[in-house]
Amino acid sequence: MTTIALPLPAADTGLTEHIAALQRALQTRLDELLPAGQERDLLAAAMRESTLAPGKRLRPLMLLLSAEGLGACPHAALELGCAVEMVHAASLVLDDLPCMDDAALRRGRPTLHLAFGEDVAILAAIALLSRAFGLVAGIETLPAATRTRLVSILAEAIGAQGLVKGQLQDLREGSQPRSAQQIAETNRLKTGVLFAAIMQMACEIADSPQAVREALLHFAGELGQAFQLYDDLRDHDPGTGKDQGKDAGKSTLVAVCGETATRERLLAHLRCAEQCLDQAFMGEQALASLVRRVFGCVETGRT
Repeated sequence: MTTIALPLPAADTGLTEHIAALQRALQTRLDELLPAGQERDLLAAAMRESTLAPGKRLRPLMLLLSAEGLGACPHAALELGCAVEMVHAASLVLDDLPCMDDAALRRGRPTLHLAFGEDVAILAAIALLSRAFGLVAGIETLPAATRTRLVSILAEAIGAQGLVKGQLQDLREGSQPRSAQQIAETNRLKTGVLFAAIMQMACEIADSPQAVREALLHFAGELGQAFQLYDDLRDHDPGTGKDQGKDAGKSTLVAVCGETATRERLLAHLRCAEQCLDQAFMGEQALASLVRRVFGCVETGRT
């Protein structure tokens, strides 16, 4: 079993340095877990390209910081963080396909189907999902029953009542007139369910009390809504590394309510999210600081 020592908590090193150290630990472990990119092995190369491409690693960072705050096993948290990043990478590959969003850019690079072909991209996404589940099931520092629950949490987040359903709603209903409530439900499925799974997994490996679990699930829901609204507001921002103007003709909250109302709703979700973190952790901690950094420009209107 490979074990990577995680850095000291943020209070000891400063948040910026701590997050950078966690990102390095994630990158190192992901590099170890993915198949070696042998010459002419397009599948391995595609898996590595989609997962190791430069990014913020927000989702695994959230898992690591949550687990840290809850006192969970650092090795288990790192393994779960890597599994979550593989799932996220796979979902982006599938989202970008011509039959889905038909995107050309991801993280400032050509999307995987343009770089490797549509067939290799689909197979790489499937391989990443398979690797993620295998990784969760094989965490030796956790009891078998806990690993089973973690696999179930991840499966539910991805499946027909999670990411898959959200993507289908976005494809089939996104261009039709929708209410703000209907848009919020699609946003919950597209984004919020994976955040919820992250919080559930952190609580599971920490054996957290029910009140903490409920507060962090509420946090995940509020954050998921905020994150999707933030993404919608930045649809024409060249700094995202993605195609600009992909929401044209879609029934997003920006289209329905306008930018000002969307930004106000986003800020309301962020306030609720921070209240949930205060309730779960009983005061200031690194996860709340990370969220503020991600959404720091919203207050100024620079989305």
